[in-house]
Formats: sequence, structure tokens, C-alpha cells
Amino acid sequence: MKIDILTLFPEMFSPLNSSILKRAVDNHILEFNLINIRDFSKDKHKKCDDYPFGGGAGMLMSVQPIYDAIKSVQKENSKIIFPSPRGAKFDHKKAKELSSFEHLIFVCGHYEGVDERIFELFDIEEISLGDYVLTGGELPSMVIIDSLSRFVDGVISKESLENESFSNGLLEYPQYTRPAVFEGIKVPEVLLSGNHQEVEKWRNKQSLKRTKERRSDLLKKN
Repeated sequence: MKIDILTLFPEMFSPLNSSILKRAVDNHILEFNLINIRDFSKDKHKKCDDYPFGGGAGMLMSVQPIYDAIKSVQKENSKIIFPSPRGAKFDHKKAKELSSFEHLIFVCGHYEGVDERIFELFDIEEISLGDYVLTGGELPSMVIIDSLSRFVDGVISKESLENESFSNGLLEYPQYTRPAVFEGIKVPEVLLSGNHQEVEKWRNKQSLKRTKERRSDLLKKN
């Protein structure tokens, strides 16, 4: 999968060059391409923002640099994403859906937003991380990329995806590792029993309990 990231601040994306994502890049499973939107500005000072027509606080990103930046990488199979609080909420299902595309383009907004005409010129999906506002699209882009990358074949093992939170509509069960006792707190006996059937029953029960306590809204969807 190739992911082009259009941003005014490419230096913010250094986390993509570490841990699991770095390994996926090294193994040629993922490819990240950072594109500085300023490089496409026709202003002699490489300015990419301007005052909004009709007045209002702050500045808007201009349409021309974004348009040319998208055109420089867009292909027939490209899917364009714009992180925005006015988009549909991002979730497990959307991450899995996005992982099926061969080419994703992320457009990172900044300041008070972008010229609306960019959405008329391109088929862009707006995605929100939640009901709050951030200073730009860089951080949400990284969150979405990290999440969807896990579903790309070869990035992590398929077994790791099977029983995690949201994979079956429930939150993940509690997990433990050595030592069996720490600060007086013991690992549940069933996990030490070697009885895989009982372990599975315990995990299912704990997933349901945790979901009821923390995210009862998920049960209403099932």
C-alpha cells in the first residue's frame, strides 16, 4: 500500500519511521511519501493561506496549492482522506475498509480550515476522530494510518487481530504475563490451569463484563 501525505509540516510525521510501521516499510509492505504543500504554492513567499471571504477569525488554506499537490500524486485508484471534525466518526470498521485500498492520499488541513472548493474539485472523504477540534490534520492522519495499517497483510500477524477490542463488537478481555504474583495481586487461576476451554469461557465473560461497564453502547449495536 502506498500512502501519500500532503502537509505543511512534514517534520511532524517522524513517528511513521519507527516500530511496527518502520518494519512494514523496510519489508516493502507500506510506502509513505511526505509532500510539502508549500512546494506547490505560486506565491513568491510560498504562502499557502489567506483571509476568508466574508470575514471571520483566522486564516484558511488556499485552494491552489492543495489542488496542485493532490494532482501531482492522484491516480485512478486513489482514495483521498481529509481528517475533519465534521466528518463521520472513525472506527474499527472504517480502518479495515481503508486498508483494502492500494493508494491513499491524506490531506492535512491547518489554521481555520481549507477553501471549500477543494471538496467540489475532488471526491474526498472527511473522517473525524471524535467530537473535538485539533490544531491540524497531522495528528489524526497518523492515528488513522496507524490503525488501518494493522489490517494490511503482513504488517502484524492475523492472530493478533482476531481477539482484540472491537473485532467481535466487544472490548478486549484482561491479559497478564509473568510474574504470577506482583505486589500481592495474583493472576486469575483459570489462566494458569492449562484448560483452554475454561480460559476461553473466562475471556468471553470478561470481555462482556468490561464492555457492559465501559462501553454499553457497543452492546446495543449487536
